[in-house]
Amino acid sequence: MIPLSFALAYAGFAGLCLAMDRHQRDLFGRRLAAGRSAGLRWAGWLLLGLSLPPCVLAAGWGIGSVLWCGLLTLAAGLLVLLMPYAPRLLALPPLLALAGLPLA
Repeated sequence: MIPLSFALAYAGFAGLCLAMDRHQRDLFGRRLAAGRSAGLRWAGWLLLGLSLPPCVLAAGWGIGSVLWCGLLTLAAGLLVLLMPYAPRLLALPPLLALAGLPLA
């Protein structure tokens, strides 16, 4: 459940990141259409919200919510480190998490 929550949180932050014009130019070389940016923004927030229930189911509300905050921090931090140096590898961390491989 925890790798799923991490993958959802990371994908949500990646969606929010790719909804920004600057990151679109960095990754795609151009701006995306306004509708596509809005869709990425909505999907990002939805995925962030969907990352909470697996943590709560795995550890209860008390520990699960703290675990979720930690996973959000880890996902955002990894994205912040990965985006400027290797933006083409954006999809790798959630795939590793879902495969059950260690992230570090």
